[in-house]
Amino acid sequence: MRSGHPRRRRKAARPLSLVLALVLLGSLYAALVPTSQVAADNGTSAQVAEGKALFQVTCSSCHGLNGEGTSQGPSLIGVGAASVDFQMSTGRMPMARPGEQAPRKVNTYTAEEIGSISAYVASLGPGPAIPNSSQYDYSNLTDEEIARGGELFRTNCSACHQAAANGGALPNGKYAPSLHGVEPLHIYEAVRTGPQQMPVFAAGAIPDEDVAAIIGYLKGMEEEPSAGFTLGGLGPVTEGLFGWIIGIGGLCLFAVWITSRGARAK
Repeated sequence: MRSGHPRRRRKAARPLSLVLALVLLGSLYAALVPTSQVAADNGTSAQVAEGKALFQVTCSSCHGLNGEGTSQGPSLIGVGAASVDFQMSTGRMPMARPGEQAPRKVNTYTAEEIGSISAYVASLGPGPAIPNSSQYDYSNLTDEEIARGGELFRTNCSACHQAAANGGALPNGKYAPSLHGVEPLHIYEAVRTGPQQMPVFAAGAIPDEDVAAIIGYLKGMEEEPSAGFTLGGLGPVTEGLFGWIIGIGGLCLFAVWITSRGARAK
């Protein structure tokens, strides 16, 4: 009897150990995974539920019922609330039909509807959250900080958006839009989410204070009065074209006029 008693204990200990291991594993999963999802989701469960209902009506035909993506649209799992807020607040989404690039349009959704859909998409996976105003506030920047923002813009952005931020053409029928009149919130969200062909600039690459400096530079450039003909602000291309057509062309016409008068005098 004594020899069988420890054996029964060992048999009972095995399932108990398995149960304890499962409880420990579940606790670790609950402690790690939901925390990241809750951090990405700034909305309440009611807001997420409302956003899901709106998403399934207006977005699921391209992005799938659960945001998994389809042949008509990419997956939205992990894009974050900031990406949804940018795309919908600027009227780029939803698109009437898939195309090369989603242009900016008049937004037809309320802020509450966009907030609900953003919260639902954020609940699908962690991603960039909608920033608060302190992250892109440029009102108290010094002239030196704004000048640094200009250097950062010319280094990282002007190749596509052009030195005067008027936008420019890109390959395959795409383009970098003009940044004039764009709200600071949307500039910040575009930097962090990389809409369409734009690269993503994480906080490790361009910190919030640098993004604010770039925004301050862009807004200061908008307020500067233009001197003379700006020619679209596209730089030496338009200036050279203007010089050839107007300058050289005018000289050619003047030479023809002088020659014709000389011929008549004879």
